[in-house]
Amino acid sequence: MMFDIDDIRAQWAKQRPDIDTRPMATIGRIVRLSALFSEAMNTTFVKHGLSAASFDVLATLLRSGPPHALSPNELLATMMVTSGTMTHRIDQLEKDGLVARVPNPDDKRSVHVRLTETGRHIIDAAVTDHVVVQQQLVKALSDEELRMMNSILDKNLSALAPK
Repeated sequence: MMFDIDDIRAQWAKQRPDIDTRPMATIGRIVRLSALFSEAMNTTFVKHGLSAASFDVLATLLRSGPPHALSPNELLATMMVTSGTMTHRIDQLEKDGLVARVPNPDDKRSVHVRLTETGRHIIDAAVTDHVVVQQQLVKALSDEELRMMNSILDKNLSALAPK
């Protein structure tokens, strides 16, 4: 369902002329874009038998480079989830044959999570499709507009990030 953010602001202006709704316009657009982006990306993940969560873990392992293995704590550090959530994700991916727990070569008391051959093939294909979808999602913007948008978003993220 598409809604016009400016119409919503106009309604608020009639009901509450005392409030400044300019941030509502910006945040409303970002939230709407986020929903559209998530929907398009989730379609790609499902096509490959993945969820956004499983894609995140597998992509992190792939981009870590050979041997595509990280400790659970290293995985946890790249994602904003609890250790229990991470354990559940790893358990499910292991059950699906996409990752394996292997001994840590530097510390035999711990393990690494490594992509299996099947997991590598699936995430390679999923990442390729994911990048194409992301390119389509921003194709209305020029390179300069993307650069400016990233700069503005980075500025806002930095201002809101915990110190």
